[in-house]
Amino acid sequence: MVAPLTGGPGSDGAGTHGSRPAPVGGTDRTRVRRLPDLAVHERPTLHAVLDAGRVGHLAIADHDQPYALPVAYTRDGERVLVHGSTGSRLFRHLAAGAPACLTVTLLDGLVLARSAFESSMNYRCAMVLGRLTALDGPEKLAALERLSERLLPGRWAQIRPPSTKELAATLVLSLPLAECSVKVSAGPPDDPEDDLDRPVWAGVVPVVEAYGTPQPDPRLRHDLPPPEW
Repeated sequence: MVAPLTGGPGSDGAGTHGSRPAPVGGTDRTRVRRLPDLAVHERPTLHAVLDAGRVGHLAIADHDQPYALPVAYTRDGERVLVHGSTGSRLFRHLAAGAPACLTVTLLDGLVLARSAFESSMNYRCAMVLGRLTALDGPEKLAALERLSERLLPGRWAQIRPPSTKELAATLVLSLPLAECSVKVSAGPPDDPEDDLDRPVWAGVVPVVEAYGTPQPDPRLRHDLPPPEW
């Protein structure tokens, strides 16, 4: 159930933004302590997890109160791009350089064991620590295009681009993939030998994500086909 070690655009990992970061899990803060055998240190696996996801959770502490913001994101080489409103207090804190943590989790399957204790999930999870920086000018617009093309392939060439007012109301932030960890859990249940004779089904129920049938806008004024994806 582990994703193939390939991704979308930029998945070659040729970091074009700064020096090449340390190997995945290369710092004490990102060392996997719980179930360390599930840790993956190859950078292509980090890229594959990030490329397979669409939504991450960006954690930030505001004084003594932590928050976890759900964000759409895309990977761009050796950085992750996110965007939000300039009216968001938390996004302004992030743009100012507040420390943050981005997590992306992909649920691949439910692991049905012969006991409650051994029942679990198959998953891929990436965690990125660091400080975000705000993008501006042509780089900001290019980042918005990349975000759009990652989430809505082919739409950027068809839709109206952001206006000056809309750009001013939008923050686009970049998080380097310099301090990361990856965990991958895959495979069948790990039941102890003395549970194997129990008369209960055991195995893995895969969890998959799929697009549904497109639902046209009631105000659609043209007879156009929906996107093929």
